[in-house]
Parts: sequence; C-alpha cells; structure tokens
Amino acid sequence: MCAHLLSSILALALFSRTVDPRVVRLWLGDGTTPNLEEVIVGRCYNYIRVVNPSIGERNCTAIWNAFREAFIYRNACSVLPSDYQTFISLASHQVPPNKALFWEKTKRLVHRYSDATRRMMPLGDTLIGWLGDDLTWCGSSSGDGLDYTSCPTTAECEHNPVESFWRIASTTYASLSSGVIQVMLNGSVTDGAYPENSFFAKFELPYLRKDNISEVQIWIMDEVGGPDVESCGTESVGVLQQILKEEGFKHTCTDNYRAVRILQCVDSPSHPACLCPSAASTLQLLDLHLLTILLPFLF
Repeated sequence: MCAHLLSSILALALFSRTVDPRVVRLWLGDGTTPNLEEVIVGRCYNYIRVVNPSIGERNCTAIWNAFREAFIYRNACSVLPSDYQTFISLASHQVPPNKALFWEKTKRLVHRYSDATRRMMPLGDTLIGWLGDDLTWCGSSSGDGLDYTSCPTTAECEHNPVESFWRIASTTYASLSSGVIQVMLNGSVTDGAYPENSFFAKFELPYLRKDNISEVQIWIMDEVGGPDVESCGTESVGVLQQILKEEGFKHTCTDNYRAVRILQCVDSPSHPACLCPSAASTLQLLDLHLLTILLPFLF
C-alpha cells in the first residue's frame, strides 16, 4: 500500500511539472488570436495598398508596435483607452464627409452596404477598425507577453484590452465624422433598437462635433421575415430622435431605407416582403382607384 501511495505521489508530481501554466483559463473569453502580429501587419498593408490607398503611406510595423505596447505583459484588467493613444495617432485618418455610418445590431448589413469604403465608411472600414475587427487579444506576464488561452470579457472587467480599444476607436471615429451622417438600427430586435448602454449611445453620439454635422439620417431596418418591433418615432428610436432634437441636430428617420432593403432582398428574393406586385395586381389596384374616383359621377 505504501508503494502504491508513493507511486501516486510521484505521478502527481511529474504531472504538475509538465502542465503548461498557460493552459489554465483565467477568463471566460477567448484567448489572443494566434499569429496576432502577422494578422495586424498583414491587414495594415492590405488596407493601405488595396482597400483604401487614398489614406497614404503608413508605417505598419510602427502601428503594430504601438498597438502591442498598449497591453503586452499587462494585467488584462488594467488597460485603459488612453493606452492606445499612440496607436490611434499613427493609424487614424480622415473620414470623408457624408460617408460616416454608425450602427447597432446591424453589423453584417452595414458592411455589405458600405462595400469596403466604396459606398460608406463605417468604423470597421477605417484603418483602425479594419485592424481590430473580430480579433481578440490580452497580455500575460509570461512567455511572449500574450495570453493565448483566455481573455476577460467586459462582464468580468471593464478595462480589458479589447473593450478599451473599441472605446477609443469609437470616440475617435465620431469626432472625425462630418456632413450628413447615417445611423443604421435594427427594428426587429426586442431589446431596443437604440439601447442606452450601447457603444453608439455612450461612445459615439456624445462625441459628434455638432458644428461639423449637417444632418443625421436614421435608418430603421427590419430583418426580412422578422418582426416590426420598432419604427421611427416609437420606443427607443423615439428616444434617440428626442436626444438629437434637444442637442440641436437636424435629423430624419426612415423605416426600411429602400437602397438597404433591396440589398437585404438579394439573399431572400422570393420572400413576400421582397416581391414586387405583379402587373395584374397593379392593374387591379388602378381599376379600384379609378372606380372610387368615378363613383360620385355615376350616381
């Protein structure tokens, strides 16, 4: 029995020595995206060479170094938006007038409509947003300074590297927007098209420079086949309209903006919401309309 106990202790000791401490999950979120440096630098060159060469030459290596210095080897819950200031200074560029597009809960539709800066330029189509989109990162006190196992969610700690990045990215984007700006919201969600704790509400709308904005156009897009939960002038959309009015912004609101609606229907061309009335139906409607007009003269 003593020999068996001794062998168990030895096995446990050997196991504890071979376990890599980096496999222990400290947080609920995904770990740093593998090959983060190559992804960031590659995205940088793709943006300045192919996506939007109009912003001019940028030092992609310097941009990566400034990005990593904000969080590498740092406590993953003590990274502030201001820690990215050098990165922001290197990567920011002009947002063309009338091309700013803000959104909540319509990300995929927004980027389909923007067409990689060709039609509009939402935050994700700026160099800053292009570099960070859909990536995860946080620091570690060991190894190469990055935690590839897990990173904190915002629910676990507010000042995590990703949350702080998007906060300063959003405020910077808002301050650079000018002319007529658009806001695309989801009219089919049940928890508010314009949530008061959303990024747009907290980190973009308050940072718009009123002297640079000529008009705010709100587009409330229902999902094809989805419910019509909110429309212009109702619920949280009405709250947003009232805020804009009180702040002195000229604004308009459109339900299911036609150009975007047509794009939605590309994926659902046979859905009843996407079908145009048939010629026969149109004639029937015209006949009914004419009959209504002529009735008073017939009797």
